[in-house]
Amino acid sequence: IELAERLRFGYMPEERGLYPRMRVGEQLVYFGRLHGMAPKTACAAASRWLARLGLEGRGGAKVEELSHGNQQRAQLAAALVHEPELLILDEPFAGLDPLAVHTLAEILRGEAARGAAVLFSSHQLELVEDICEEVAIIDHGRIVTTGDVDALRRASQRRRIELRLEGAPATWLPDVAGVELVERRNGDLRLLANRDVDPERVLAAAERSAQVVAFNYGPPTLSELFIELVAP
Repeated sequence: IELAERLRFGYMPEERGLYPRMRVGEQLVYFGRLHGMAPKTACAAASRWLARLGLEGRGGAKVEELSHGNQQRAQLAAALVHEPELLILDEPFAGLDPLAVHTLAEILRGEAARGAAVLFSSHQLELVEDICEEVAIIDHGRIVTTGDVDALRRASQRRRIELRLEGAPATWLPDVAGVELVERRNGDLRLLANRDVDPERVLAAAERSAQVVAFNYGPPTLSELFIELVAP
């Protein structure tokens, strides 16, 4: 019996012992029905989320037949099919390619704009910084700090300095106290400075040694803030 036929007769797939053999689309409809959705509404929502998450045409596949990334998408579809008020996700970006990451980020922003509360854990802090409004930094089960992402970054005692130089010695560093090298790559330098360090001193030191192509100064990234707060 086709899924549409089952829905037309108004019974759940597991009522005929079909749950172990349920396909991705059937499972999405099933979860929608569990949350009180009418059969046609659940079927439409399942189709919509399959398409939105790049699984169109995979609704007839078994979950174990999907790649890891597509399994992640299917799980997200199952969580979203009934439009929850609270969405809790654990490492939702793990194993996703860049396009899937972009799609998921847009979906999470859309769910928040819809009015849902979105809570997720992740070690991919560059994505957290890009997506989240508020964060909680946890170290070994202990909450270190919480708050607005931008406010926490601005409150840091460190500042990020990015330099692009032409003609500088390979080992050049500014002779300014309170500045440390984070990364050096092809003439680009990423530095961390104490908050009280005047960035003009760093810029002046760079200009005495090479041509400064680019100079950026600002609060640390969320990853750098995490290290600042939890490093021994």
